[in-house]
Order: sequence, then C-alpha cells, then structure tokens
Amino acid sequence: MENSSLIVMFTLSGLNETKENKYVYFSLTLLGYFSIIFVNVTLMVTILLERTLHEPMYIFLCNLSFNGLYGTAGFYPKFLADILSDTHVISYAGCFSQVFVIYSSVLCDFSTLTVMAYDRYVAICRPLDYHSIMTNKNVGKLILLSWLLPLSCISGLISLSARLPLCGSHIEKLYCENWSIVRLSCGPTTLNNVYGYFVILVFMGHVFFILYSYMKLIITCRTSSKGRGKFMQTCVPHLFTLINFTIALLFDTMYSRYGSKDFPQSLRNFLALEFLLIPPLFNPLVYGLKLTHIRTRMMRTLCKKHRDAVHEGSGGKHVIALSGL
Repeated sequence: MENSSLIVMFTLSGLNETKENKYVYFSLTLLGYFSIIFVNVTLMVTILLERTLHEPMYIFLCNLSFNGLYGTAGFYPKFLADILSDTHVISYAGCFSQVFVIYSSVLCDFSTLTVMAYDRYVAICRPLDYHSIMTNKNVGKLILLSWLLPLSCISGLISLSARLPLCGSHIEKLYCENWSIVRLSCGPTTLNNVYGYFVILVFMGHVFFILYSYMKLIITCRTSSKGRGKFMQTCVPHLFTLINFTIALLFDTMYSRYGSKDFPQSLRNFLALEFLLIPPLFNPLVYGLKLTHIRTRMMRTLCKKHRDAVHEGSGGKHVIALSGL
C-alpha cells in the first residue's frame, strides 16, 4: 500500500491505445477545442457588442458560454499534453484543481439553466411584471448566485476528499474526478458519500424547478398564439440544452460509478468525454441558429467583415495599378 503522505502524483489511464495515432488524435482534439473557443467567444462578443442584446436572456446565455470556456480550460490543455506524452501523470494539487474547475463548471451549468428557466417563466407567464422583476440588479444577483452555489458545493466536496488517506495513485480515467479519488481511500468515506448525495439532491432540486417552470409555460402558451411563438423561439433551445447536458452528465456518472473494465477502452473514453465536448460545442450553435436576434447580428457582422475585406482588396489593387504608372 502507498501511504497518502508519499503520494504527490496521480497516474491517469485511457490513452495507451492512442500512441500509434497520437498526432491524429491530437489534431482532432485541438480542432475540437478551438471550435469550442470560437463558437463561445463569437456568441459572447456578439452579445456584448450589440446593445439590443443587453437583455437578461442574452446575458444569461453569455454567462453559459463563459462557463463553457471555464470548464473546458480545466481539461483540454492537460489532455492535449497527455496525448503527446508517453507518461500520463498529474500532481496531487493539479488533480484537485482539475476536479474543482471541471465539476464546478458542471454545477454552474445547472444553475445557469435554472436561472434561464426562471427568466423565461417570468417573461411568458408574467409579462407585465417582467421588467420590474428582472432588473439589472436582480440579474446580477442571479448570475452571482449561479456561480457561488456551485463553487461552494465543490469546495466542500474537495475539502472532504483532501482529508482522506489514500492507498493508491492510479485513476481509471482520462482526467481527475472526485469519485475516482475517493475510491483510492483506505479510510472511511461515509461523510463523503453523504455530502455527495446532498449536493446531488440540491441540484436535482434545480432540475425539478426547471420542469415545474416548463409545465407552467406550456399551460400558459396553450391559450396564447404569441406565447406559443415565444416558447418555440426561446424555450425550445433551452430545453434542448438541458436534455443534452443532462444526458451527457448521466453518461459520465454511469461510467464513473458503474463502468466496467470489460468495456472497450474507446467506449469508456467516449463516456468520459461526452459532457466535455458536446454541450460546450453545440449550446452556442443551437442558440445562435435558433434565436433570431443573435443570428441576425452574427450575419450582419460577417457580411460587414466580408465587405471590408473586399474593399481593402480593391484598394490594394488600385494602389498597385497607380504605382505601375
């Protein structure tokens, strides 16, 4: 047995089968990460630069994209380095830091989606009170709450895990996660389990609130054609995002707690990576394509850049022609 006081590094698993094609995997992963950065930054910049998009719904969407960048930054740089490396290790402090970033981002996604559901509930079910309820001050409070609660929950989780004596240092995953570290403990983990279930219940409450709000929205929209249009335009992307993210997180949880070593390594890797790839990549695309104001603004910006490029090119040709006289 390894004494926890001697454990300064953890070893990660799952990349041994990629050695022969590591440059291909590196290129595909880098492309995926750059795509995540591009779509999220584009959405954020579009919302921040366009004054007509400075409304609660779009501000919450901007927060969702920022959280996507925050969470993936805790995984992809290390993962890219591991693909090219022959040794897949991470320091004790680095491992807990990765757990903190990735899983605080996961919980923040749930909190943000809950806030967005509340915003849609007020906008559709109480339209006359919307601007008096969703003031700039209240929007700021909701965004702050959507970060403070996840950060506090994950801080407590990590504090409990860091006190455990460890009898191993090998993590059966591509990255660090709290449950994998707890399983290495040779001491009692009852408190960790109780607190873990408490966090799960808290965020299951988020899910039930979202479902309740959507029941109210559907009932309200049945009697109003305008409400149905608003529901289809703004709530369907939110519902798609929630389903997408919940399924992705369910895959990760099932893999962590019930995954078998008999599964093919490629399947185990997919289950581990799905929620770090699909939601942060597709959420901005879904909202950008579905929400008319964002789509219009993006197209206007792209067309303007194209015209500027054509204009500069034409100007350059005139200069060359004049210089040849």
